[in-house]
Amino acid sequence: MITTYSRNKSVTRIFNFIKEALSTKQHDFTSGSIRRAVFLLAIPMILEMCMESVFAIVDIFFVGKLGSVATATVGLTESVLAVVYSLAFGISVAATALVARRVGEKHSGNAAKAGAQAIVVVVVVAILISLTGILFPKDILRLMGGTDDIVEHGFRFTEIMLSGNIVILLLFLLNGIFRGAGNAAIAMRSLWLANICNIILCPTLIHFFGLPGAAMATTTGRAIGVYYQLWHLLKGKGIIKIRVQHFVPDKQVMKSLLKVASTATLQFLIGSASWIAMARIMTDFGSDAVAGYTIALRWIVFFILPAFGLSNAAATLVGQNLGAKQTMRAEESVWKAAKYNAIFMAIVSVLFLAFANFFVGIITTEPAVVSIAVVALRIVSLGYVFYGVGMVMMNAFNGAGDSRTPTWVNLFWFWIFQIPLAYLVAIVWNWGPKGVFICIVVTETCITITSMILFKRGRWKLIKV
Repeated sequence: MITTYSRNKSVTRIFNFIKEALSTKQHDFTSGSIRRAVFLLAIPMILEMCMESVFAIVDIFFVGKLGSVATATVGLTESVLAVVYSLAFGISVAATALVARRVGEKHSGNAAKAGAQAIVVVVVVAILISLTGILFPKDILRLMGGTDDIVEHGFRFTEIMLSGNIVILLLFLLNGIFRGAGNAAIAMRSLWLANICNIILCPTLIHFFGLPGAAMATTTGRAIGVYYQLWHLLKGKGIIKIRVQHFVPDKQVMKSLLKVASTATLQFLIGSASWIAMARIMTDFGSDAVAGYTIALRWIVFFILPAFGLSNAAATLVGQNLGAKQTMRAEESVWKAAKYNAIFMAIVSVLFLAFANFFVGIITTEPAVVSIAVVALRIVSLGYVFYGVGMVMMNAFNGAGDSRTPTWVNLFWFWIFQIPLAYLVAIVWNWGPKGVFICIVVTETCITITSMILFKRGRWKLIKV
C-alpha cells in the first residue's frame, strides 16, 4: 500500500515537473538545482528539435515514394541549404548568447534590443539568398554534381526552398531569442505548429504538384511557425518585449552581434560545407548511393537534433550564469548536460545497430538504396556517444559568446582532415561509400576530444559580449 502510494506520488511529481517545463512560465536559471535547471530547459528544447527532426523525415518519407531521382534531388538541395542552416544557426547562436547574457545581468530591455537587431540582419541576408535561388536553381544542382534528370526534374524544388529561405532563418533566430531568455516552451510550440501543418500539407501538395509540392509544404509550415513566434515576441508579455524603437540600428549592439554571429556562422558553414563536399564525393557512386546517403542522413539528423536540443540547454545556462558572474555554476551545468546527452546517444547507437533495416525500410524498399543507407546508419552510429558530448561542448562555447574556438576546431578537423581523408579512402583506395561513413565517425570523435580539452582550459569564462 505504501509502495503504491509512493509510486503514484513520484509519477505525479514527474508529471508536474514536465508540465512546468512545457509552460511559458519564466524561470531564474542562475540559482537552485543545476540538474533541475538543465531538465527544465532541456525538455522543451529536446521536443523542439524533435519537431525539426520530423520535418526531415516527413519530407523524405513522401518524396521517397517518387523514386531515387527525387530523393537525390532533395539530398543535393539539402546540402546547399546547409549553408542557409549555417547562417540561421550562426545568427541564432549570437542572439542566444547576447540575450542570455543580458537576461543574466537583469537587463531585459537590452535583451530585447539584441533580438531586434538580429532580426534586421536576417531579413537582409534572406533577400540575397532568395535572389540566388530564383535566378540559378539549375546551376546550383549542376554544381552539386546532379545528373540531367535531377536538374530537369528537381530544379523547382531547389528554387522554392532557396527563395523561401527567410522562414528557415527566422524560425531558428526567433527560437534562439526565446531560448536565450529561458523560455524554451514557446520555441518548442512554434516547431510543433509548423510540423503539424507540414505533415498535413506534404502528402496533399505532393499529390497535386509532385516534388515541388514538398517544398511548398515545408515552406508554408515553417511560415506558420514564424507567425506564431512573432505574435508572442511582439505582444510583449514575457521577459523579451520587442518594440519598434528596438529595430533602429544600434552600432554597439550590432557590432557585438556580428562579432559572435560571423564566427558562429563560419563555424557552421565549415561543418555544413564539409557535408556538401561529402555529398559531392557520394555522387561518384551514382544516384542510388546519393539517395541511400540522403535517407541515412535524415535518420541520423532525426536523432541528433533532440540531442542538440539538450545541448542548447547548456548554451542558455552558460550565458545566463556568466551574466550573473557564476562561472563555476556555468561549468557544472555543461558537464551535467554532457553526461545526459551521452546516455541518450548511447541508446540511439544501439537502436541503429540493431534496427537499421527497419528504419530505412520505412522510407524506401529499393534494394540498392537500402543497402547503402543501412551501412551508413550502422557505421555512423558507432560514434554517437562522442557526438552527444561534443555538441554540448560546442554549444557551451557558443553560449559564452566564444564562437571562435569551435570555428577553429571545425576548420581543422573537417577541412584539413576529413575531406582529404574521405576522398583518399573512398575514391583513391576504392573503399566506396563505406569509406565516407568511416571518415565521419573518426572526424566527429576527434572533434569531441579536442573540444573537451579546450573546454577544461576555461578561456571561455573570460569572454565579454
